[in-house]
Amino acid sequence: MRLWSDSFEDGGWIDPRNAFATAAEEGHVRLSDNVNPHLAWDDVPDGTRSFALIMRDRDVPSSPEDVNKEDREVPADLPRVTFDHWVVVDLPGDLREIREGEFCSGVTPKGKPGGIRGPHGCREGRNDYTGWFAGDPDMGGTYHGYDGPAPPWNDSIVHHYVFTVYALDVDSVDLAEESFTADDVLAAIEGHVLAEASITGRYTQNPRLLPA
Repeated sequence: MRLWSDSFEDGGWIDPRNAFATAAEEGHVRLSDNVNPHLAWDDVPDGTRSFALIMRDRDVPSSPEDVNKEDREVPADLPRVTFDHWVVVDLPGDLREIREGEFCSGVTPKGKPGGIRGPHGCREGRNDYTGWFAGDPDMGGTYHGYDGPAPPWNDSIVHHYVFTVYALDVDSVDLAEESFTADDVLAAIEGHVLAEASITGRYTQNPRLLPA
């Protein structure tokens, strides 16, 4: 199975238009276009009945102590954890492409709602901005669907965003929770994955690390 994007090259930079936030001269960052990237895949195995999709940042600081603080950077040797940006199940087995902006265009304060069918009849799970904005009076809420990169503006490393498409032998993933997570999906599809393919994009908001 092969996965690619017309929005960015595998291992290349994700465009700010596909991000939740981008670097700014004043206030360090501003909200961006938050447009989901284009994705396409082929070489799908026989027997595929649906697809699942997960987008994960694998470089998130494990401690908030230095995050977005003036006059310091998040140290490169700090242990890192994952942050899920997009969780999708029940994409139809004959689908081979997601258009840029088809699932998301723009930031929705307090999050897009869950429990409704998305493009192509899919279901979209909860992403980790739900926890990130918890307690914020303007942004706090339950975030579903796609919300793109917004790494700390003072992080000393570039973040890597891994998009993985899973070809499944079931029409619909068995998920009891309406507001499911990536971990819920990974547990539910165990034993049903016929093939998978991944690509990785890079992103930063640290001016010192921005591409020329």
